[in-house]
Amino acid sequence: MLKGPFLSKDFIGANPDYNSSKIVMLGMPYDCTCSNRAGTRFGPQAARLESIGIEEYSVYFDREMSDTLFYDAGDLEYPFGNAKKALDITQENVDIIYNDNKKLLGIGGEHLITLASVKSVLKKYDNVAVIQFDAHTDLREQYLGEELTHSGVMYQIAQLIGYENIAQIGLRSGEKEEFEIVKKYSTLKTKKEELNKFKNKNIFLTIDLDVLDPSLMSGVGTPEAGGLTYLELMEWLLYLKDFNIVGADIMELAPDVDPTKTSTATACKLIREVLMLLNA
Repeated sequence: MLKGPFLSKDFIGANPDYNSSKIVMLGMPYDCTCSNRAGTRFGPQAARLESIGIEEYSVYFDREMSDTLFYDAGDLEYPFGNAKKALDITQENVDIIYNDNKKLLGIGGEHLITLASVKSVLKKYDNVAVIQFDAHTDLREQYLGEELTHSGVMYQIAQLIGYENIAQIGLRSGEKEEFEIVKKYSTLKTKKEELNKFKNKNIFLTIDLDVLDPSLMSGVGTPEAGGLTYLELMEWLLYLKDFNIVGADIMELAPDVDPTKTSTATACKLIREVLMLLNA
């Protein structure tokens, strides 16, 4: 028998026991509708590998990773080119997580997959809201004739929960028609206090990493200049500590686009902080 020790295949600090875990990290390596730079399917595995280089202690939440009791389930396996089947596979697995009274932390992968996670949340909870951190509105009814794309995920979600239950932070790119929807329903939030209307709701938090400025986060499919700094994003997340966050995902890491690995390292640290938030 080999004696090791061996490096873990899990994200750093993961609990090896599913049953005693409160949170399940699930890799969602799908990127077949990416409209610019592909490669987000490599995000979850790159984050796991890079996580060995970060500390398990969060200075923001003053907690250790071991306090979060999260289980790393690994990556789902998706068919190429079949968005509906990918969504079905995701929802089937996320349903199990919520049926077992646990919370989800999805790691992507393209943003379309968030639709499946929200559908699972809606089967478990009433009074659901979605808080989206993103450079893009993602409100296209269709893109190149397709309804199921990462550029229309929030449009699809709005059909399920209504625009009044959506908050969008960091928006700076989209079609004119999309921003007309944003203005009509006042989904864009620029002040933290504007989120207080969701304090009585069950919140799913979705973070597209391109919400961060590309000087910090270049490893994404569609970078947009003028984004948040990491500290600005953390200020928003810390404000949400007292909200009822029932699940989250962190999407659109394209690790091979950034050979310096700065984007991947930053994503790993954000994963750590969102785990803390889910366990707050």
